[in-house]
Amino acid sequence: MEAPAAAHNPADPSGPPERPQAGVRTEITVNSPEHMKELGRRLAGLLRAGDLVMLTGELGAGKTTLTRGLGEGLGVRGAVTSPTFVIARVHPPLGEGPPLVHVDAYRLGGGLDEMEDLDLDVSLSDSVIVVEWGEGKVEELTDDRLHVLIHRAVGDTTDEVRHVTLTGVGERWATVDPAVLSA
Repeated sequence: MEAPAAAHNPADPSGPPERPQAGVRTEITVNSPEHMKELGRRLAGLLRAGDLVMLTGELGAGKTTLTRGLGEGLGVRGAVTSPTFVIARVHPPLGEGPPLVHVDAYRLGGGLDEMEDLDLDVSLSDSVIVVEWGEGKVEELTDDRLHVLIHRAVGDTTDEVRHVTLTGVGERWATVDPAVLSA
């Protein structure tokens, strides 16, 4: 686990501090799809409008299942399903919370150019944006993001155990401890 960057002294003439590259890192073992969904519900309690969550994992790892839990935890309208064929779905809030924008970047070739066509930067400040397969494609949207890596045994379709690593990047996540999710 990396420590947050030291506080900057405004009187220091050496200039502004570099943005922290990583906040707290937490690893959680998930034993079932229902447990993955519950992790999403708990994670929703840490999220707020303006947050970007990148989900990385193989096919069948549980990215959409986690996002279903996020949707339940955020209290959004509509069934959260994989947006593979539409690329992005917006789930408006049922109450006062932020909307959930769920993106599947798997079929997008690369870089921010294609992502800009989705106007995610416009939605970012008002929404929680979750991007499956976003690694290497959406990092430039914001300096602050939560990267969720879901690892499962390859080739063993009967093993439901997943190892989830959550890594906060940027100032937003430097003080948030996702270890509360494993409680």
